Amino acid sequence: MRWLKLKAGALHLTLFIVVVIALLLSAFILLVHTHKKFQVQTDFLVEAARNTNKGFNYAFKNSAPLNDTLQVQLREVPDRTVKIYRDYWGVIERVTSVSQTKNKRFTKTALIGAKQNENNRTALYVQDNNKPLVVVGNTKIEGIAYVPKQGVKAGNISGQSYHGYQLIYGQTRTSNKLPKIAIEIISQIKSFENQISKIPQTQFMEFKDGESYKNSFKKPVKVMFSNSTINLNSIQLTGHILVQSKTRIVVEATSVLKDVVLIAPEIEIKNNVKGYFQAIASKNIRVASNVQLNYPSALVLNEKQLGYQHGTTNNNYLETPSISIEENAVIKGLVLFLGEEKPNNYKVQIELNENATLYGELYCNQNTELKGTVYGTVFSNNFIANQSGSVYQNHIYNGNIIINKLPEEYVGLVLNDSKKEVLKWLY
Repeated sequence: MRWLKLKAGALHLTLFIVVVIALLLSAFILLVHTHKKFQVQTDFLVEAARNTNKGFNYAFKNSAPLNDTLQVQLREVPDRTVKIYRDYWGVIERVTSVSQTKNKRFTKTALIGAKQNENNRTALYVQDNNKPLVVVGNTKIEGIAYVPKQGVKAGNISGQSYHGYQLIYGQTRTSNKLPKIAIEIISQIKSFENQISKIPQTQFMEFKDGESYKNSFKKPVKVMFSNSTINLNSIQLTGHILVQSKTRIVVEATSVLKDVVLIAPEIEIKNNVKGYFQAIASKNIRVASNVQLNYPSALVLNEKQLGYQHGTTNNNYLETPSISIEENAVIKGLVLFLGEEKPNNYKVQIELNENATLYGELYCNQNTELKGTVYGTVFSNNFIANQSGSVYQNHIYNGNIIINKLPEEYVGLVLNDSKKEVLKWLY
């Protein structure tokens, strides 16, 4: 019998190969295990993300409490729940949806608005005050128009007649009272000036000109507050930031504001300002020439009763609260005026000047002077035309309202019984 002798080096080589193979097999098994674990964790995260969307769908269709957390049981997955929190950022509803699957937690926050039916979008709604709507000059109203039962007629101002070949370029329907804004929005607007007293002092900050500040909506609001005028000059503010003055806020063109909220009795937006933000006032808002406020911006004036002139028998106010938008300004979003009904009111509450453009919605429960263009919807109690020293009631002179130039994806003002959708995802 012959024995085969192997050298010691061959044995070492064999052991080395065995060890390498064992390591490769172990690595492969570990890789497969890690991949499966990663896939499971990914599935949990995806499920949590999907469930947050279900939370939003619930908030759209149901009346969740305001400023409180609601826990919702999901029908499709009985052992899963979603937490929903509703509040307001400025005049826009905000919803936060939080879902957790096993150890994966997912949070989404969005601003919520309303969307008109794509096949039935309203261009104009003018309240029925027993006066016809009169169109003059180069006025053009294109889309569905709700007008008083007295209808629409062509007029003449200082020798200028109506230049169109039809009065309304679209369907006309009979109007009544203005559609009501959601009651929650009204309540929010009326309480804005007092809400700051509920914010902890730790959230108040000193903001310096020339600096840049950003605050996520996942963090508590940061506040700039003053009893005197706040001049926003050479400053960048982004996100969950509130700027409030007891007197006046001035926004200079050197500043950049994104998603912030401004609150003051008077707000002035200077020439060439660019950004997107909400401006909420009680006396007046002045938007100068060449301002560009992108979507979603809002100009909101909630009129406070300022008292009557001393020693007069008529009911003229000492001041006329109003929103004025100058030439070549472009606003994308909402312009809103809410005031108390006054007898013999011949003043203008919202003025959209020549070559000024609004993409979105204008809502005024008093008088509107429309000399610019609205690509969207106008809701107004009455129209005013000031020409040649005279005031013309319920006249539109050289104003344009064209609904089809507003993107169908636009989400904006919430009226009673509106269909809600996401307006913007927050960061």
